[in-house]
Amino acid sequence: MDLGLTGRTALVCSSTGGIGEAIARALAAEGADTVVCGRRGERAAEIAAELPSAVGVAADLLAEGGPARLYDATVEAFGAPDVLVLNGPGPRPAPASALGVPDAEDALNALLHQHIRLVSRALPAMRERGWGRILAVGSSGITAPLPNLALSNLGRAALAGYLKTLAAEVAADGVTVNLLLPGRIRTDRTAAVDAANAERSGRSVTEVERASAASIPARRYGRPDEFAAAAAFLCSAPASYITGTALRCDGGLVRGL
Repeated sequence: MDLGLTGRTALVCSSTGGIGEAIARALAAEGADTVVCGRRGERAAEIAAELPSAVGVAADLLAEGGPARLYDATVEAFGAPDVLVLNGPGPRPAPASALGVPDAEDALNALLHQHIRLVSRALPAMRERGWGRILAVGSSGITAPLPNLALSNLGRAALAGYLKTLAAEVAADGVTVNLLLPGRIRTDRTAAVDAANAERSGRSVTEVERASAASIPARRYGRPDEFAAAAAFLCSAPASYITGTALRCDGGLVRGL
């Protein structure tokens, strides 16, 4: 299938590792001019050098003016983005009973505010062209809140509400807005969560991983490239009638439809 991404510009946030890197590689393989970015500027440049048409940008989206600088760097390299992938590291594990208002504010800043700033920059050009793809890497926690991840549950649910509302507003302009929800994808983030759960429960990390895998109908953690393949499709031309949707890529982990 031709995904219709050749010559399109794709900005993939937090793409110097894990799921973000896998998505950047998948979009680049489909012919997109790809902006790889993250706080590790050298790593971004290394990844970009391995792709057919890409640039690496050092970017801290939580810094003052960070989203604006990243957007401007994208425009300078390839023009206004046709594809915007919203992604970022999750906040620390924590139970809801231990949270205060400052914790909630930090989670919203990391998982909602920075993404709104980027969307606000990218959306006008997408609407003017009559073509755009906005895809957020979310979490299964927006449909079934995850234990000990109250900050992630809070921030990602807020982002989902914003994007669902936005999707209806821009659908007639040829812009799709979707979420892709990972389950247990084998990344550094997943390893950190397993380590935190092991410490909290008094079990070994190996025991936690085995129990987690056993809870997944596929009986294993997913691979970043499997997740990225789904992301590339949602960002594609053939996916033009899919919008306002949260798709799970989780091996059947969440038992609801």
